[in-house]
Amino acid sequence: MAKILLIEDDASVAAALRDLLTGEGLAAHIASDAVQGLEEGNTGAYDVVVTDLQMPGLTGLYVIEHLRETQPFLPVILITAHHTPDSAINAMKLGAYDYLLKPIQPAEFLGMIKRALESTRLLAKPPGTVTGADPIVGRSRVMQNVYKEIGQVAPLPVTVLIRGETGTGKELVARSIHQHSPRAAAPFVAVNCAAIPENLLESELFGHEPGAFTDARRRHLGKFEQASRGTLFLDEIGDMSATTQVKLLRVLQDKTIQRVGGKETIPVDVRIIAATHRNLEQAMADREFRQDLFHRLNVAVIHLPTLSERPEDVADLTLHFLARYGPEFGFESARITDDALAYLARQPWPGNVRELENVIRKSLLSSRGYPISLENVRAALTVPLPSPPAGNQRLAEYIAQLLVDAQAGEGGNVQELVIEAAERELYGQAIRLAGGDQTKAARWLGVSRPTMREKLTRYGLFPVREPAASPRLPSRLGRREVDSAVLDL
Repeated sequence: MAKILLIEDDASVAAALRDLLTGEGLAAHIASDAVQGLEEGNTGAYDVVVTDLQMPGLTGLYVIEHLRETQPFLPVILITAHHTPDSAINAMKLGAYDYLLKPIQPAEFLGMIKRALESTRLLAKPPGTVTGADPIVGRSRVMQNVYKEIGQVAPLPVTVLIRGETGTGKELVARSIHQHSPRAAAPFVAVNCAAIPENLLESELFGHEPGAFTDARRRHLGKFEQASRGTLFLDEIGDMSATTQVKLLRVLQDKTIQRVGGKETIPVDVRIIAATHRNLEQAMADREFRQDLFHRLNVAVIHLPTLSERPEDVADLTLHFLARYGPEFGFESARITDDALAYLARQPWPGNVRELENVIRKSLLSSRGYPISLENVRAALTVPLPSPPAGNQRLAEYIAQLLVDAQAGEGGNVQELVIEAAERELYGQAIRLAGGDQTKAARWLGVSRPTMREKLTRYGLFPVREPAASPRLPSRLGRREVDSAVLDL
């Protein structure tokens, strides 16, 4: 039976909370002041601690600070009737699991206790591990095919073209090819062709001589020379200018370069791995990419799947990112709840692995060392959506802009974006008009109250509704009375 420590100086309040917990099959012990509460909390006998903020002598903030020193993974929930921004901020800074404002609603209180108990349960587990020397993570069938292709092309002296959407891990595949090739002991040099201005890319790739252009005071060795006997990875090669494409084609044909402003022909021994998210066939049809360069690059091709095509890998990727970023954030044993992990696996991931990585980083930050919860994940996945323009006349323009962004590789899932933006506005207006009454708003929209609650949570719409004043509860209540009452604590 899970054990909860209640640190509360008001006997009637403490008894009411204890009855609420015992009604759920939980064991609850009451400490009447902070000193007694610290002594009990330090015994290690409790799964969750609930403490009041204002008590005679020591405060609840003092309790949180000192329990975190001795019991760093013990969830401590702060309850207070004196809400100020400072008290909330200080409680979270000191490591509180969460805090509740009085008057306390029974369902909200019990829900927080259950989530805290889930944290305690997960913290008792050994952390998940991800093994393997390669930086690529995934055991799905489609990734197994990718591994086979890497193994086939790595030892061969051929140019490789990696194709896949943005964020699928094209550079990781390139590094893996290099690590398994005879060139593994030599440098691996990566260049993002889309990130370097056109007038600088040529110098960056081939180098320059003194005086080649303004501020060129000394000789600069380009990436081809820096990658000598190793591998040069040209990312987003589909965005390379026509002029640079011609010079790259010459390098592939002749195995020589000329620095900008120089006349010397310099032999280079470099393996080229290129990558792109663009449709090169369409780019050739549009005369934006040279056919002869395409055929030079298109010797060995590896197609990377999107993350939505390998949802079974989300769990392994999540554990990998927890192990990688947890220590960086000061959380050596970062974990995630089962429902949060299942929720991640169901997402469409338009930004692929890179988006998942960013969500895990955000979730780690908001979880503050406790196991990442479903609420943490939902908050990390919530991104500001462009608001639909007012009036139907501009709706077509709004959708057109989303489609243009998707075409440029800067977005996707246009239908989902439009629907989510419309739902956010619909549910937001309804709950505001209803004054925070979820039942009333749900009736107007013709949806169930659970659906209403799920949408409000999903879109971060948390209306504050002032509860009606209710009398102080007696020290003990029957189960039905407690369930239906708002605790006026």
